[in-house]
Amino acid sequence: DAGDVAAVMERLAQVIEIDDETRERAMTEMARSAPFLPVTIVDDVSWEVVSKVSVNAPALPGVTPEVGLTRVYPRGADFAHVVGRVGRVSQADLDALENPDQVLRIPRFQIGKINVEARAENLLRGAAGTKHVEVNATGRVMRELERREGQAGADLQLTVDANLQRYVQARLGDESAAVVIIDCENGDLAALASSPSYDPNLFIGGISSADYNPLLNSKYRPLVNKPVQGTYPPGSTFKMIVALAAIEEGIVAPDETVYCPGHLEVAGRRFHCWKRAGHGWVNLQDSLKQSCDVYYYDLAVKVGIEKITAMSNRFGLGIKHDLALSSVAGGLAPTKQWKRSARGEDWVVGDTVNASIGQGFTLSSPLQLAVMSARIATGRAVAPRLIKSIDGVEQPSGAGEPMGLNENNLRQLRKAMYDVVNDRRGTGYRSRIIDDTMRMAGKTGTSQVRNITAAERARGVTSNADLPWERRDHALFVC
Repeated sequence: DAGDVAAVMERLAQVIEIDDETRERAMTEMARSAPFLPVTIVDDVSWEVVSKVSVNAPALPGVTPEVGLTRVYPRGADFAHVVGRVGRVSQADLDALENPDQVLRIPRFQIGKINVEARAENLLRGAAGTKHVEVNATGRVMRELERREGQAGADLQLTVDANLQRYVQARLGDESAAVVIIDCENGDLAALASSPSYDPNLFIGGISSADYNPLLNSKYRPLVNKPVQGTYPPGSTFKMIVALAAIEEGIVAPDETVYCPGHLEVAGRRFHCWKRAGHGWVNLQDSLKQSCDVYYYDLAVKVGIEKITAMSNRFGLGIKHDLALSSVAGGLAPTKQWKRSARGEDWVVGDTVNASIGQGFTLSSPLQLAVMSARIATGRAVAPRLIKSIDGVEQPSGAGEPMGLNENNLRQLRKAMYDVVNDRRGTGYRSRIIDDTMRMAGKTGTSQVRNITAAERARGVTSNADLPWERRDHALFVC
């Protein structure tokens, strides 16, 4: 329609401000696009710019001001790691699709890039309309032959409680942390918070280097969706799995005791308890309440890694959960075969001992630990659910079926977890809920990211406060 495109572009540049880079990009897009596809010269402009172009329309053939819709994220950083963000279609996006919709070939068309925006892209985008026209020899449209109207995308309702999500994000502040809150009855994810977060609105029109580089280079990794994408040693929050593997197999009874002198010798190596002086004689109840490591070292050697890993999988650890989010991690519940394949080495008893306290090769995401907690609380195979309804149609519940575990064993576990936060000797006593109408059972966890040498142990383990941030322990809590 423009005829001499370069000449029209020159006249347009006299009417509105267009820098050389914008002009060159537009010319490049026109050269490689189909003739019927519109090319955006500039967007997100003021009404004054629209008026100037409209008034000068006779001198600008082929140039059309258009009013369209674009994404705005009113909740900003609160939902960045849940809803995700949109961005311009890239060649990589097109290459990933077998038969891409023609509308995606419009230069600078926007699609979902991550999380719900990306995973539900086809639902949210809807379908573009089409029209068949008759043109003359010069390409001028003579008449419209057929028209098919476009279809609006679907409305998705998430399970996340917006007020709770905002509260959690505010509480986390700038800490490098993650929180998952799951409804034990139906698996609904009521909050899924990753901190620090970022403003997804920055990405809509293309983010600047000045805004992007600080996000990319921050040691706190604000772009990573820590609740589902991050995997970490679960530490002592894993001890319930080891305990269940043992008592379900009948290898140990809940009232059997193990003596903790502060360490356990296994295969010529000394494995230390977090309490240097030891806990003395402890049973299942005491071992969880005081988080005695030696009890679980002893238990794991008796049970073996295969049974521990099988129980891990039953409780959602080492399993990739199906959610409309990007890069959902599967974590790692290791086996002897895994180590042979991945490391080319045989499994040794020390690996089992390390796994017993949620360290060594064992890795879990905060989402997986929330699922584990929900299954302990209910005895059902609760599955996480993020999309509540599509166009008002309720999606399948994640309530899950009974897991077939001995209810008495689960009760013992819950009682021990209750004592963790409500008994004076419990490791989580400072976090107890005073209100009698609110009852919480929980488990603390700490996992090292460095080895403590014998020399350091002899002179006293260095405090976390005295270590660089990257070498401090991970802190975990499930309830």
